[in-house]
Amino acid sequence: MKKCVIIGSGLGGLSTGCILARNGYEVTVLEQGGQVGGCLQCFRRGDAVFDTGMHYIGSADPGQTLHTMLKYLGVDKDIRLMRLDPAGYDIVSFQGERYRFANGREEFVETLCRQFPQSRDELYRYYDLIKLVGSSSYMHSLNRNVDVNINAEYQMRSVNDVIDSTVSDECLRQVLAGVLPLYAGEKDRTPFSTHAMITDFYNQSAFRIVGGSGMVADSLAASIRGMGGQVLVRRKAVKVECDETSATAVITADGERFPADLVISAIHPSCTMELVDSHRFRPAYRRRIENLRNTTSAFTVYLKFRKNTVRYMNSNLYCYRGDKTWGCEKYDDATWPKSLLYMHFCHEANPEFALTGEILTYMSFDETRRWLGTEIGRRGEDYEEFKRNKAEKAISALEETVPGIKGCIEKFYTSTPLTYYDYTGIPDGAMYGVAKEVNALGAGTVSSKTRIPNLLLTGQSIICHGMLGVIAGSFMTCAEVLTTDEIFAQLKSV
Repeated sequence: MKKCVIIGSGLGGLSTGCILARNGYEVTVLEQGGQVGGCLQCFRRGDAVFDTGMHYIGSADPGQTLHTMLKYLGVDKDIRLMRLDPAGYDIVSFQGERYRFANGREEFVETLCRQFPQSRDELYRYYDLIKLVGSSSYMHSLNRNVDVNINAEYQMRSVNDVIDSTVSDECLRQVLAGVLPLYAGEKDRTPFSTHAMITDFYNQSAFRIVGGSGMVADSLAASIRGMGGQVLVRRKAVKVECDETSATAVITADGERFPADLVISAIHPSCTMELVDSHRFRPAYRRRIENLRNTTSAFTVYLKFRKNTVRYMNSNLYCYRGDKTWGCEKYDDATWPKSLLYMHFCHEANPEFALTGEILTYMSFDETRRWLGTEIGRRGEDYEEFKRNKAEKAISALEETVPGIKGCIEKFYTSTPLTYYDYTGIPDGAMYGVAKEVNALGAGTVSSKTRIPNLLLTGQSIICHGMLGVIAGSFMTCAEVLTTDEIFAQLKSV
């Protein structure tokens, strides 16, 4: 059996490991922390459980792409899904009104037409364009016969450019862009293709995972072990050993050496560069990877509610406090937070009341840079005061849209960009890794292939973030060694 060593146990590392283990590789996954899962991780405080990253998923109905991939990976048998409200899985609160995004073409258009009756034809054009671009990626659509030129065209046009050229009503333009926190979109910079793929992903179907996304990580790790592989925690990779032509082993901080015929790095590409000392990585290539721009980071408030005080909200609520949904990543002390994403945790099937919820908002890593190098739990009272003040501001901002929520909160916990950096290793605690850029020359794109033939990359920075984007990227990484024909044949047999 060929030995494959994978650095990082996030969704990219675990799903890649599962695919390769199914195809005869002896897989070893190395995780620097004490818990597998990366952004899939959940954490517990007493009887309260919280998701850290993968808050909801889409395209998971039978016959849809994620459903097929989860079934291939064996995850479907280990998780339960709770469908979000088909009449409004996402709700955008903007300038005192709430706008609902419904699943399906007719439902999506007709629901928004109640508030924008003059925009019916434009909404159909927008929706059909989303479907066209979303289906132009062969791995997202599981269709080999796609027009890749469509995807390429809309990688070179920004989200706001396409929306503005399709929709004439200024308020509707802002509303359609209201799901920006799902990909940390930036005006004039983020490609419409990113918006289209993520919007299409959730519009097909939208679900929360009962008990949290940690169930996915546990299932994938168990599958790898069940096929004879290893998933090892507290094994920080510090070096990818190379000879003249290829990678030969991964060395961990404790000096353990893991020989490899194939090395997959599921960590941030620039972090991978730090592990590899090989003449095959030329200075220009290193500089390009190291200088890639990352998305902004986030501040999260984890809310534990008083018992039976907050009815379970079967939607995600995007709250905007100004007259624009764009530009919320740019702020000062007086204007922060400009926007919030408010969600509930699904602790059981069909809950009547929510036990916990989360507020997520943009935050620059620069706000926490002064504590860089300090240990988790030992950053000092000034850091704790910083978090408390920010949490209280975020909760007060949520109160503007959800009156009375303050009185329902029993306790709250927080995470900052520094928390995210310490747990994931992603530079500046970036929410979604490398930022996708509108650029004809491909800036902001990272190939799964490297200049070392048996060293490949996977994870959210390679194709796209989110559950479908990362797993699709894992299949594309594996196609480099198994062939695309073989990958499609195996997915078709599911």
